[in-house]
Amino acid sequence: MIIRKHFLIIALLMLPWLVTPPVSAADKGWFNTFTDNVAETWRQPEHYDLYVPAITWHARFAYDKEKTDRYNERPWGVGFGQSRWDDKGNWHGLYMMAFKDSFNKWEPIGGYGWEKTWRPLEDDNFRLGLGFTAGVTARENWHYIPIPVLLPLASIGYGPATFQMTYIPGSYNNGNVYFAWMRFQF
Repeated sequence: MIIRKHFLIIALLMLPWLVTPPVSAADKGWFNTFTDNVAETWRQPEHYDLYVPAITWHARFAYDKEKTDRYNERPWGVGFGQSRWDDKGNWHGLYMMAFKDSFNKWEPIGGYGWEKTWRPLEDDNFRLGLGFTAGVTARENWHYIPIPVLLPLASIGYGPATFQMTYIPGSYNNGNVYFAWMRFQF
C-alpha cells in the first residue's frame, strides 16, 4: 500500500513534464529541450523496458565497517519503463522502479534518463553510454518524503540487454553508493 501511494506521488510530480507541448523554435534552450525529450519519450516510445536491480555497493573508504557490515547490497526489486532512440542514436527513457535499499526497506524511484551513446565496434548491437537521470525517490528512513535526484548514468549494452549504473555521491557514512541494474528492452 505504501509503495503504491508513493508511486502515485512520484507520477503526479512528473506530470508537468509529460504534458508540456513541444516548442518549434530552433534554439529552445536546455529546459525546453529537456521537457520536449521527456514528452516525446512519453508519447512515442519505441520500446518497453524491464528493470532488474543487480547490486548496490557502499564505498568502503566512506563508511565505518560496522555500517557496511549491516547494509543490504542486494537490491531485490523490479521496474518498468519505456524508451526510445533519437536520430543521433542517443537513448531516452522514462522509468519507475522499486527496490530494497541499504536498510532492506522498499525505495521507489521514477524519472527520466538520457545517455549519449557510442557504438565503437563494427557490430552496432554493442554500445556504451554516458548521461544522467533526473527523477524523484523516497526512502523509509526519510519518512517517504519525495526527494528529487539528479545523478550520472553509465551503461554497456548489447542488443536488447543493457547493464546500467549510477553513483550516488555523499559524505562520510552517507551516500557514496554505486547502484547498478539490468535493463531489457522489448
